[in-house]
Amino acid sequence: MVDLANLRDPVVIAAFEGWNDAAEASTGAVDHLIDEWDAELVTAIDPEDYYDFQVNRPTVGFDDEGVRRLTWPTTRVFLARPDDTDRDVLLIRGIEPNMRWRGFCRELLELVDESNAQLVVVLGALLADAPHTRPIPVSASSSDPELTASWSLEPSTYEGPTGITGVFADLCGALGVPAVSIWSAIPHYIAGTPCPKASLALLGKVEALLDLPIPEGDLPELARAWQRGADELSEEDPEVAEYVATLEEQRETTDLPEASGDAIAAEFERYLRRRNTDRPE
Repeated sequence: MVDLANLRDPVVIAAFEGWNDAAEASTGAVDHLIDEWDAELVTAIDPEDYYDFQVNRPTVGFDDEGVRRLTWPTTRVFLARPDDTDRDVLLIRGIEPNMRWRGFCRELLELVDESNAQLVVVLGALLADAPHTRPIPVSASSSDPELTASWSLEPSTYEGPTGITGVFADLCGALGVPAVSIWSAIPHYIAGTPCPKASLALLGKVEALLDLPIPEGDLPELARAWQRGADELSEEDPEVAEYVATLEEQRETTDLPEASGDAIAAEFERYLRRRNTDRPE
């Protein structure tokens, strides 16, 4: 078991699959950090109490030695000790639970408390009316007044349904650990595949806020490949091309900054309306 009591100025970065993770942008960002920083597995939450295995099914596959393994869906915590910084990072890479959210968060908060982390960063991604031809909109907000003021963050003003990211961030505040939520907005018309461009944008915001050097690895090339695929879709489908042009014009004429908290909240409300409209009767 890794000793979490003597970490160097630790910070927690968390992302969860599911409702909060459009185009796998937030979990893709944490996966990138796990790989680039060669993070060490600290623990995995016992999934029995939190997941419906008919919704999140276990998988069967082969490990590196060719042995057939059964893998259960769960949330894992990793420890990274980046060489180019004097700070350790706890990485939470999970799946939004199907039940007992408060108990789930309590288990994670015990690790946060044990590590003496002074900050939690929660990553999320939502579908939005955003053109793929522009930079991915990214917003950072917090319910902590001191953090909001010192980092010039957007105050958290969203009202409505929330996911495990919102619950976890709120309970961090109750523990006395300030939490920052960083969200990216994914073009909804091309959200069927992972979006490394959004993962890269999220990590850029993390790097800027924490002054934490983050290796980009192959993310820029993956983002360019995603961009080429999106461009090809637009070129091949006149309706998509027309829609993208409309979104570009909206971005150019809007009075609100592209990545403001109000804009992200508005996109989220549109996403919820679209989700309800698309739900079968």
